[in-house]
Amino acid sequence: MTALPDTDQNVRTEQVTIGGGCFWCTEAVFSEVRGVVSVFPGYAGGAVPNPSYEQVCGGRTGHAEVVQVTFRPDELSYHDLLTIFMTTHDPTTLNRQGNDAGPQYRSIILYHSPEQRATAETVLRELGAQKLWKGRIVTELVPLAVFYPAEEYHQRYFERNPYAGYCRMIIAPKVTKFRKQYTDRLRTPPTPSPSH
Repeated sequence: MTALPDTDQNVRTEQVTIGGGCFWCTEAVFSEVRGVVSVFPGYAGGAVPNPSYEQVCGGRTGHAEVVQVTFRPDELSYHDLLTIFMTTHDPTTLNRQGNDAGPQYRSIILYHSPEQRATAETVLRELGAQKLWKGRIVTELVPLAVFYPAEEYHQRYFERNPYAGYCRMIIAPKVTKFRKQYTDRLRTPPTPSPSH
């Protein structure tokens, strides 16, 4: 789990569970968002209990790679968090993000309450009306049944492996784009990402 610094244990928190392709990318982005307390990669949205990474990658569990984000709603609203999520991946490609293809890489929001569902519907409607993408938003919106934490080696993957090929070619550019787009949302001044 990416537990982030400067967290006050007495402040009210909420959770959101989202998937937008590889969970390494989503974790790397949300680890830098001010108001986020922790980011935990895992699996959700499928039927197989306690799936392994290999099973999920096989595409037959029904699960998506997701992150469960704990955040402080007084500092980062659920609406704003979902807006960041939706604009830092491509929500118009069904079962795919870039070269990562399969149902495990689908765009998905797993809501924890009726209030979260209503807000997610609002965000999806607002962003759809803005026509930010050429295609139609295909993000799946479903209730969270169970969240299964991913294996330990997936946690803080980008932070621990910044020079690995996938990190340099896929995650670093995504994090750099996020930092430019959401400068006002960063928890601390960004550190340079490894170059290609």
